[in-house]
Amino acid sequence: MHSGTPEEVLKSIVDGINTGNLDALVPLYEPNAAFAAQPGNLAHGLAGVREALTGFIAMKGKLDLKVTRVLEANGLALVIGVWSFTGTGPDGKPVKLASKSADVLRRQADGSWRFVIDNPWGTD
Repeated sequence: MHSGTPEEVLKSIVDGINTGNLDALVPLYEPNAAFAAQPGNLAHGLAGVREALTGFIAMKGKLDLKVTRVLEANGLALVIGVWSFTGTGPDGKPVKLASKSADVLRRQADGSWRFVIDNPWGTD
């Protein structure tokens, strides 16, 4: 998978979560990436990222995301976005989440981009 821009990586995240394709999501992260599963709670490495993403996919919901700003410098990108998610919790009740995201991606040697930090909770 080649993601030529940071925005394409975020689009791939939306597509993977909405289709329940966990195997398409994990390669979008660097091996030592961190994922904020909850505000202030980081999952580390690909195993931690996989576990955190499994929780979102298990809710069989719909993720909507709009990238509002991308700042690039020295092979890094800070991607700011606004997202909402609706799904079903383990108890069968509806789940609605929304926040502003602040993600850090790094350009790889092949020109693709991968997450270093996936923080869907932004400054929360």
